Amino acid sequence: MFKLNRRSFLAGTSAVFVLPALPAVSAEYREADNLKEKVSSGALPAVNERLPENPLVIKPTEKIGKYGGDWNLAIVGGGSLGHLFRYQAYEPLVRYNPEWSGITLNVAEAFDANEDATQYTVRLRKGMKWSDGAPFTTADIKFWYDTILTDKRVAVTGQGHWKTEGKPAKLDVIDEQTFKVTFAKPNGLFPLQIAWADTDQTTRCPKHYLEQFHIDYNPRADEAAKAQGFQSWITAFQSLSGFQDANTFFLNSSKKPALTAWNFSVAPGENTERAIAERNPFYWKVDTDGNQLPYMDRVVYQVVADPQVLLLKAMQGEIDMMDQYIGTPNNKAVLYDAREQGKFDFYALTSTEANVMTFMLNLNHSDETKRALFRNKDFRVALSLALDRQSLIDAVLVSQGTPGQPSIRADDPLYNEQLATQFIDYDVEKANAMLDAIVPDRDDQNFRRDAKGRRLSVIFEIDQARTAFLDFFQLVIPMYQAVGIDAQMRTMDRSLWETRIRQGRDFDATVHQFGASGGIGAMLDPRYYLPSDSNAFYAPAWSLWYTDPANPRAEEPPEETRKQFALYDKLKSKGDPAGQQEIMKEIIQGAADNFYVFGVSLPPDGYGIVKNNLKNISMTMPNSWPWPTPGPTRPEQFYKV
Repeated sequence: MFKLNRRSFLAGTSAVFVLPALPAVSAEYREADNLKEKVSSGALPAVNERLPENPLVIKPTEKIGKYGGDWNLAIVGGGSLGHLFRYQAYEPLVRYNPEWSGITLNVAEAFDANEDATQYTVRLRKGMKWSDGAPFTTADIKFWYDTILTDKRVAVTGQGHWKTEGKPAKLDVIDEQTFKVTFAKPNGLFPLQIAWADTDQTTRCPKHYLEQFHIDYNPRADEAAKAQGFQSWITAFQSLSGFQDANTFFLNSSKKPALTAWNFSVAPGENTERAIAERNPFYWKVDTDGNQLPYMDRVVYQVVADPQVLLLKAMQGEIDMMDQYIGTPNNKAVLYDAREQGKFDFYALTSTEANVMTFMLNLNHSDETKRALFRNKDFRVALSLALDRQSLIDAVLVSQGTPGQPSIRADDPLYNEQLATQFIDYDVEKANAMLDAIVPDRDDQNFRRDAKGRRLSVIFEIDQARTAFLDFFQLVIPMYQAVGIDAQMRTMDRSLWETRIRQGRDFDATVHQFGASGGIGAMLDPRYYLPSDSNAFYAPAWSLWYTDPANPRAEEPPEETRKQFALYDKLKSKGDPAGQQEIMKEIIQGAADNFYVFGVSLPPDGYGIVKNNLKNISMTMPNSWPWPTPGPTRPEQFYKV
């Protein structure tokens, strides 16, 4: 059995565990003043009784902080709640380290693997508690396994890293702190996938709270659900557990206990102006002087209507830290001039995303004519050739970018020149010639007609908060009209966009920005290289065939895509990083040949703003969802002066 040392590689993976230093004070811990008052009144146990026997020790980025203050952030439009994981809810069993060079222990006190990566043994921290003081043990892990992962009635999708060949791993509970996970085949990516953004659900499932909503634990759950307006206990459990997707997770969070540094007292949706998360008195981390974390008392999210309102608030100094929605090239000059007024400065974001904007046609469209057209590679190539990328980059990115497809960066070992550079030339003549061979008929306004004689319209449904996308499309639409395509833009709130794109087969197309451009990220999030999960918006039914084949919305993909799935299964079964990399190169070559999606430019490095009085901040960070910026830099040790 593999054992953790001070610094060691996890058997069968490329993950590195870095163990924390021991606290300078271990016999007696200290706490915030507002918690001392509650202890004195009898409302809370003493701090030593609230912490686990072996709390996780955090070495501050700069120095030991001080208690107090609010961390002022924002939610834009009320729809994009998933990014809250970036700030306060990134607490998996193991997490990425601040440098993104490996993973480190977190909720788990120990995480060991056997030699062929088929079995993992995990030990939790003895005495660890949920935010309401209830014990956190393997009973919570078992409850998640029984009611979320394997309960077909609840049917929550995802969690593919817990499965091999579509079947869940076996869970064995050893004692209150220890459990084993056994896979039928090697699963070398398992630890890396647990550390991925919001992936690890095992640390977010309090049995003592959620069992009231599940019929196997509460015989009256169905009756109670209907009294609350739900159709059944199943819909109630799906909604109130929050595991349907990242956006719904926080909607019931003021009632649900958590392991996070701050827990919502006013959850998103409960107030139209703000959401408030308050210090968790049972948080299980301390600094190297023995001070219980977090340092700051609250996280306060202002609910703002759109990015322009957010920009104004940032300029006025009302936002402590932010890059989402405002860190655009066009805003940088304005924010630079407002630094003194708003008392903030910039932090740097190194880009890790595959493209600034990826075009995705719905290859599983419910309309058979559009489906056949969108699946025609030549049609997608023609649309790519119709884009004047340099004009788009000059106008929207202030000339910061280079024309390119969604791909791997040139300095990465996985780089594929064909994938990165094919069909990026602006060639209207060739685009028209290719389209003439596919859809030659035109109407009296010179728009092309499809096989049924209808005007060939392609409606791109877009998250309205992504202002750069809206700016791009002001230029993209006339480019497509010039080759006879009636391109249209339909904007909507993020929550509606999520529902439309993830659940439906009736949308034509969309655009998005995420997806990894190399390294660990590309192997764990290959969304643009094969439709591996629900983030592959261009092929939602094919991704379901791969992740949840019994789902009635699943559809078997063509042979070339099935070959890529087989390669990805082979990659996940590999124990050595070199072997994984060679298989990933084959997958990327398949992406180049299939040309599922196309884009504008590899992203330039970005920026965010941070108030001058906010300390222990990493001033250079990866810009990523998988490494959920700034979550791995440990916001619990941020403080104000």
